[in-house]
Amino acid sequence: MAVDRIVVVGAGLAGVRTAEELRRAGFEGELVLVGDEAHLPYDRPPLSKDVLRGDRDDTTLRPREFFEEQAIDLRLDSPAASVDTGAQTVTLADGTELRYDELVIATGLRPRRIPGLKELAGVHVLRSMDDSRALRDEVVSGARALVVGAGFIGCEVAASLRAKGVEVVLVEPQETPLASVLGTEVGSLVSRLHAEEGVDVRAGVGLTELRGGERVTSAVLGDGSEVDVDLVVLGIGSIPVTEWLDGSGIELDNGVVCDEVGRASAPHVWAVGDVASWQLPDGGRKRIEHWTNAGEQATVLVKALVSGDVGVASAVPYFWSDQYEIKIQGLGAVRGDDTVHVVRDDGRKFLAFYERDGRLVGVVGGGMPAQVMKNRMKIAAGAPIEELLATMA
Repeated sequence: MAVDRIVVVGAGLAGVRTAEELRRAGFEGELVLVGDEAHLPYDRPPLSKDVLRGDRDDTTLRPREFFEEQAIDLRLDSPAASVDTGAQTVTLADGTELRYDELVIATGLRPRRIPGLKELAGVHVLRSMDDSRALRDEVVSGARALVVGAGFIGCEVAASLRAKGVEVVLVEPQETPLASVLGTEVGSLVSRLHAEEGVDVRAGVGLTELRGGERVTSAVLGDGSEVDVDLVVLGIGSIPVTEWLDGSGIELDNGVVCDEVGRASAPHVWAVGDVASWQLPDGGRKRIEHWTNAGEQATVLVKALVSGDVGVASAVPYFWSDQYEIKIQGLGAVRGDDTVHVVRDDGRKFLAFYERDGRLVGVVGGGMPAQVMKNRMKIAAGAPIEELLATMA
């Protein structure tokens, strides 16, 4: 069947990159890009950094003219409500029905909430441009903030708030910040970085209760302590935006279940980016929530969709996080349970090797970009860890 019309649902980075790749690959048919926000598609990583600090207010990925020139039918402020895979139609929240020959799902994530938490003014999550601006509008020097969750977003928010003179308490139920993704060894180095910047880091404790009238005034933590606050930021992770797919027959399991090129279980349906759980070369399956992954997956998916070519996304994922003046960079599919070897640590900057089954599977560094990036080929080759450690002695 000829492919005359492709609908991409989700106008974040993954959706935009998919649309760009389709045109670059020579697809000349109708191309519809559906977004649930009124803003032009924008980049999200700066929201917890530049935008929150007030250093930048526009992170638009492409100007409106780009979509017009590329004949991309951009449907903004138009959340998808359902999909009928038999009829090959997507219905939007306003009732508009879009026919497709191929459908690409790129709806991303939404922040988790804490069930039963009192709804009060001054309590924020951070995922969208509007979220970032709303939080920024309440930031004043000397304010007291509680950041709940010390993953990448929570740590970046804490750093940005400190830069604006805000007193910050950072709480994390795990043993250290970033423990589940980078392990406790590197997590303790990140904790040290924040403590040096004046953040009150409280690991091994979570949020139990918020108190206040219309606006939050204090928070009760899991250890029974109470913290006076003017602001609360919840950074406890995100969940895939897939509820609009309920009843569609598309297989879901912590995201849209896909093969190694993004093909979903239903015919003519694909998924890309944070919402997509792709099959990995080792037979496992994972959603990879990294900026670079969105572009890499889009390239692989489009080749498979347009020409049937089956490639693979990068075997050595890359990620980064800016905290204070330190850029934390990582290569490889590292896990919190890997064996971690901290091979460089000057008290602020650091470099760590990640070992699994005696092989190098990843490198994470803080403020050491050259030392991280030069290990890409060694990670891809699964270099023996003992040889690498010997060279670092």
